[in-house]
Amino acid sequence: MIKGKVALVTGASRGIGAATAIRLALDGYDVAVNYIEREDRAAQVVEKIKNLGRRSIAVRADVSDRTQVEAMFDRIRSELGEVELLVSNAGIAGQMQIQDVSQDRWRRFFGVNVDGAFNTIQCALPHMLKEHRGCIITVSSMWGLRGASCESVYSATKAALIGLSRSLANELAPSGIRVNCIAPGVIDTEMLDELPAEIKDTLADDTPVRRLGTVDDIAAAVSFLASAEASFFSGQVLTCDGGFTV
Repeated sequence: MIKGKVALVTGASRGIGAATAIRLALDGYDVAVNYIEREDRAAQVVEKIKNLGRRSIAVRADVSDRTQVEAMFDRIRSELGEVELLVSNAGIAGQMQIQDVSQDRWRRFFGVNVDGAFNTIQCALPHMLKEHRGCIITVSSMWGLRGASCESVYSATKAALIGLSRSLANELAPSGIRVNCIAPGVIDTEMLDELPAEIKDTLADDTPVRRLGTVDDIAAAVSFLASAEASFFSGQVLTCDGGFTV
């Protein structure tokens, strides 16, 4: 098996992360599949990647915990090689009115969604800076651009990711490292299954293209931003939402 470039996708046991990991394998990457709870699902993603002829490992780590992230990078380096593409996708979501948000909930959302990106980016950078090349893609949300009622904490974390990505794009561009961000709209994932069917139908109707997004829509966006065809893209927020925020 020919070794490919190494990608790390966080939160890759299901949904957008899983679809992205598989798409990157199709693009010729060896992929580290990060997960925190669903080892069985992560193993299924790894198996699919191996069936595509690429190397892959599943690595458990809570991205909000710096020690766990450092150990994850050590294992990836040992078994696959240095990470050249980082897709910071791990995140948690939930609806709640702001007056009901506990400090623990606030900290946990920022810990996973923002600290997780910070931790993985810092661990990926030494190699990228040494080689003067690399690609970082963060996964935000359209709610990070416009906000959402009863999702103030989630929206705040996703807005923070956009600011982080744009700033890092300026900071790291002279070192040959591109940083971009994807802001998905309403994507048909397991998270959305918690909503009543009528609400999902309403969300689809509210989307100008009249459908919900798919995980493959976002995976395709990641694939493009990671590709040579996107070599002049940096500091961009690619809003993949079917026109929802127009």
